[in-house]
Amino acid sequence: MTAGRGALRRPDFRLLWAGESVSQFGSAATRVLLPLIAVDTLDAGPFTMGVLGAAAWVPWLLFGLPVGAWTDRMRRRPVMIVCNAVSAALMLSLAATVWLDALTTTQLMLVAVLAGTADVFFRAAYSAYLPTLLPAEQLADGNARLQTSESVAEVAAPGVGGALAQAGTAAAGLLADALTFLISATLLLRIRTPESPPGGTEPAPTQRSLVTEIRAGVAFLTRDPFLRTILLCDAAMNLFLGGAQALTILFLSRTVGVPGTMVGVLIALAGLGGVLGAILSPHLARRFGTARAVLLCAFCGSPFGLLIPLTTDGAGLLTFLIGEFSLMTSVVAGNVIIVSFRQAYCPPNMLGRVSSTIRFVMYGTIPIGSLLAGALATPLGTKEALYLLYTANALTPLLLLRGPLKSHRDLPTPDPTREDAPATA
Repeated sequence: MTAGRGALRRPDFRLLWAGESVSQFGSAATRVLLPLIAVDTLDAGPFTMGVLGAAAWVPWLLFGLPVGAWTDRMRRRPVMIVCNAVSAALMLSLAATVWLDALTTTQLMLVAVLAGTADVFFRAAYSAYLPTLLPAEQLADGNARLQTSESVAEVAAPGVGGALAQAGTAAAGLLADALTFLISATLLLRIRTPESPPGGTEPAPTQRSLVTEIRAGVAFLTRDPFLRTILLCDAAMNLFLGGAQALTILFLSRTVGVPGTMVGVLIALAGLGGVLGAILSPHLARRFGTARAVLLCAFCGSPFGLLIPLTTDGAGLLTFLIGEFSLMTSVVAGNVIIVSFRQAYCPPNMLGRVSSTIRFVMYGTIPIGSLLAGALATPLGTKEALYLLYTANALTPLLLLRGPLKSHRDLPTPDPTREDAPATA
């Protein structure tokens, strides 16, 4: 039996996969729908779009470090179910105000912050929960399938979100997104694989302080040269790409003059790059080695972002498609390899803390990048700000050359005798 077939033949993994596939579809549509509502209904400018882009990621700065220790103290599946329920309620509240024509910028920002908070807890629990359903040798395949579903959603859903905004039926789209969260929660409730007690063989949670747990996760991460180097590069990329994404819909809608439906179609077509990246990642890892594949994805994909500010209407839209497609391919392919490496490499009883520390740094740079993008675009213009952000992003892979990846074919595998000692270069 192959690893791939084994992953799909596990009923509980199929439930998780199905729930996330449905939820990702709704979320992908909403990620296009909400900025278009802000631009068309609330007449948002560059700075407001930057703040809106930052709002969803600010919770990572507030809760990113402690959430890992909290989730290591709790069973992960109940956390995920509660987060889905909260997200559904928030989308229902937005749907109601949009339908009543009572939406305000304040409410949009507040929902973005609260939904982002739910996402912080969900992702911390989700990353640490997957190894409960799959053995280490199937994690790469499981992550690839989950990433493929997310990428397929990025292809199919944005056009729906753009069309709904253009047709004035945004409330229906938000209602559908709420339903996808409820479906995901229902499928999670059906999972039967027993989850290990929180904390594993470590002292009981009541015998450890939260600060001690956080410090242990940070220490493991900062001492490991592979994890540290990859995180530094990922955080820099998120800083600049997060800023660029905060301006993308505004750029296409106002600077290029693309209607809402076509904006969704463009983002959907570019999302095919994510599907390709998820499919290619296992093959790249086998052909070149996991460490070299990470370097290949970073160096080959980042420069394509410089094509995006060159976008013009008509045939010039191909420039956007080529640039965004190539970026998506490289980012997703690299992410599948990196996430699978972290899940197999980190000690199980520290996985929540280490994963959340990583996300605290990675996602904490996104609101900073979004605010930076808004601040740059206000005096310089959206197109010029995108040039600066994508140029900086093209240089970030150089950070990977400062660590041990350049001299290894593969990323390290976990030592069965190790408890929390990181690898050496």
